[in-house]
Amino acid sequence: MIRIAAKTIAEKIFSNHSGTDAYAGDIVIADIDFAMSQDGTSALAIDAIEDMSGGRIFDPNKVAMVMDHSCPSPLEGVSAIHDKIRKFGEKTGITVYDWGCGVCHQLVPESGKIVCGDLVVGCDSHTCTYGALNVFSTGVGSTDGAATMIAGKLWFKVPETVRVNFYGQIPKGVFSKDMILYLAGQLGTDGATYKALEFHGEAIEALSVDARMTISNMAIEVGGKAGLMEADEKTLAFFAKHSTRTPAPVFPDEGATYCQTIDIDVSQIGPQIAKPHSVDNVCPIEEIAGLKLAEGYIGTCTNGRLEDLAIAAGILEGEKISKDCRLVVAPASRDIYLEAMEAGYIQTLVKAGACIVTPGCGPCVGTHNGVPSNGENVISTANRNFKGRMGNSNAFIYLASPATVAASMIEGRIADPRAYLN
Repeated sequence: MIRIAAKTIAEKIFSNHSGTDAYAGDIVIADIDFAMSQDGTSALAIDAIEDMSGGRIFDPNKVAMVMDHSCPSPLEGVSAIHDKIRKFGEKTGITVYDWGCGVCHQLVPESGKIVCGDLVVGCDSHTCTYGALNVFSTGVGSTDGAATMIAGKLWFKVPETVRVNFYGQIPKGVFSKDMILYLAGQLGTDGATYKALEFHGEAIEALSVDARMTISNMAIEVGGKAGLMEADEKTLAFFAKHSTRTPAPVFPDEGATYCQTIDIDVSQIGPQIAKPHSVDNVCPIEEIAGLKLAEGYIGTCTNGRLEDLAIAAGILEGEKISKDCRLVVAPASRDIYLEAMEAGYIQTLVKAGACIVTPGCGPCVGTHNGVPSNGENVISTANRNFKGRMGNSNAFIYLASPATVAASMIEGRIADPRAYLN
């Protein structure tokens, strides 16, 4: 039966990739444009690929494995996993990103292997990041990822879509991280479970690609399957720089069906903080300002991009980190690290007292560098703050924008960044 109706971005991408007239709730088998795994998920994926296909990959040019969660290796067992990934790459010809290349969710867009309109899966929950580039990208388990790497296809239930309209002018001191934290506080951690989020509005249009990726990255934190945005001249400029493929932008139809519409006036939002131990435990900064801190972290797949480092460096220029605090900074990729050095951001951060670590996930997952001590308060630009994140279940993690983290490091307490912005 042919159903003629307006479609969301998700419905259009699944229709294009399954050869069917797909709508929310349909089960489809869809062609995949790219598949990825990281060092925390690749070992199981490799074992599954060996078991299911003897190591055969559908297209080595469309598969990558990234070492980013624990780099350089902190443990003998991790080193064995890294060696396994390298040998699998030699055997199959897939792309392998070794120590220091960066975070998978920065490297995949930088690689030029994906463009607007693509369907991408990754064995990591924050694969939804690429939705900022008009890509339906979503996280899957290692065995589903393995099946995809073998077949080039995967089955999906086409998700319903929540439309989120961010309108109004973004105030000074408010960044995309504050916008998505505010939404998390409104929706809750399961408010959009197995639904696609479509982000619209003049506030989204005003953001850079770096800032948009922060928002799409955290779609999973409210349960979302994907965090989609329309393509515009900024998106196309990104791909003109990074890819030789021709983007195929996908836009929602007028009259498309949304299961929910949320309108947020960003002009009424100030800097936001997610308090322990949940991403949706959000409050305005005024409610928590002054809380003593021991550690700060700027980086991750959420906020380790060039714009994030620039914002932090702008606040820390000529300043010193509080003697009671330490600040860890992890650029999201080697290219970003180099650009930040050329621009002088790294020098500024180091002079202020920051510790720069290898491009990658850094302290986020708590497998090696930057593990806090018992009872310490940490302010982080990461996407998660549940108990045990960063490696110590007896520490307390507060999530905020790079500007808020930088300002807080100067004072040694949670501080409002608006006091440091010209």
